[in-house]
Amino acid sequence: MSETTAPLAASATASAAGAPSGSGSGSGSAPAPARAERRARRARIALRGLQVFLALFYGIASALPKLIAHPSASEGFDKMGWGNAGMYTIGVLELAGAIALLVPVLQSVAAVALGALMVGAFVVQVVVFDGQNAATPLILIIPLALIAWKRRESNRALLRWARREA
Repeated sequence: MSETTAPLAASATASAAGAPSGSGSGSGSAPAPARAERRARRARIALRGLQVFLALFYGIASALPKLIAHPSASEGFDKMGWGNAGMYTIGVLELAGAIALLVPVLQSVAAVALGALMVGAFVVQVVVFDGQNAATPLILIIPLALIAWKRRESNRALLRWARREA
């Protein structure tokens, strides 16, 4: 049964049994299970929207300047002493993480990996750049941790797939 048919089926069953469907008398609200299902569905949609937003952010705003060697990215990596090789490596890691955030079986692992990358970015911001933009990676860790936690079931699916392939 899909997400969209579950509330309809429950409503039809309640109507057939003579129970109020939530649109009649009383408080005017749907039964508790229907409300809970709607809240859960909205939460799933919001989480998916967050994943898409972060994927776009990491792919376009973060990885792209590194991959096209934009002067703003090059200067920072030169100051760190990592040069172009470090800049391209980080850019590829961010782009891979952005894509993986959109792949259901990889979404939790991608969030953890991008979170680890943000821990490294925080350390670099504090050590090399005197904390100039240190808050940005910390802010990004919060939604990544939420995605990693809420999508942790995908880790089991990935593990099952990896065991099957080995």
